[in-house]
Amino acid sequence: MSPTPRNRFAHTPFGVIGVGSYLPSQRRDNETVATSAGVSAEWILRRTGVHSRHIASPEEAASDLAAAAVKAACAAAGIDLDQLDVIIVATSTPDELGPATACRVQERTGARHAVALDVTAACSGWLFAAKVAHDWLVCTPQARYAAVVGVEAYSKFLDTTDRATASLFADGAAATIFGPTERGGFLDFALGSDGRFADYALIPQGGSRLPNGPGAPADRRQKISMNGPGVRKFIEDVFPRIVDESLSRNRIALSDLTTIVTHQPNPVLLTNVAHNAGITDAQLVIVGDEVGNIGAGSIPYALATAAGQGRLHEGDLVLAVAFGGGVTWGTALLEWTGASSVRLAPARLPHLQAL
Repeated sequence: MSPTPRNRFAHTPFGVIGVGSYLPSQRRDNETVATSAGVSAEWILRRTGVHSRHIASPEEAASDLAAAAVKAACAAAGIDLDQLDVIIVATSTPDELGPATACRVQERTGARHAVALDVTAACSGWLFAAKVAHDWLVCTPQARYAAVVGVEAYSKFLDTTDRATASLFADGAAATIFGPTERGGFLDFALGSDGRFADYALIPQGGSRLPNGPGAPADRRQKISMNGPGVRKFIEDVFPRIVDESLSRNRIALSDLTTIVTHQPNPVLLTNVAHNAGITDAQLVIVGDEVGNIGAGSIPYALATAAGQGRLHEGDLVLAVAFGGGVTWGTALLEWTGASSVRLAPARLPHLQAL
């Protein structure tokens, strides 16, 4: 066995002490998507591996999903909401351009003592936010608990006739509570970005470059646009590289990792890329088949799922691998603390009941 990585952070260790997730009740199956997108349900399943996706109701915004996930995570961690010192929301689909969606989450949860802010790094958002939260706790002596939540309400920004995006993107939220731990916690972070490829996946209209309103270009809508081939090549290139870099930096072998949680852009693509990198099915957590691509919510949702299914045990080495629009990427290595999971899902999905 390779040497156990040392915690590079000289302080009281902080780790994940609770995870929670929330899925809205409405589902959109492949048959429904196929009808609008002009393809067959079989085509969607074969190309993506997605069976169904969850869709927020018209009155639900990102903050509503995120608040439910934060409440679940706090319950799993065994702390009160007013013990939170900071709430960081990672999302590409905020309630408004301003204020921060995290402020809405603070109000909806009653976390009155928390500082609230957003982090935007597309599908890598939770990992970038995790780094901010970790360093916040390290550098703020009086702070003990942080909520880091990834959430997307992509359905509000979908062109249902576009098979490339309508078959993949969906809604959901998952949150992690960071707190002091006697052992384990975060051992290493590495982040990266390359703005030359920012057009690979974006919502082009609605910001200061192409604002909505009178005079807005008729051919640009506030819908998700994606360069499928470009995104695929990016993932195929970056995934094995950053996994190898993390292993080398921490002087461990791939076999030392119990679990690998990643962004879930497309289960078929993810599985193929992971297998090519030598990652086994026992190590890889796949959740995109049941929820689609929920962007910044993908990694924490995978953590919630793995913990809820009993796949994570105290002392396990877990590698989180992110890649997303921007383009952005990163890894985080952590020793699992034994955190519990509370997952909230519709009653008609018995395999996703709250755990």
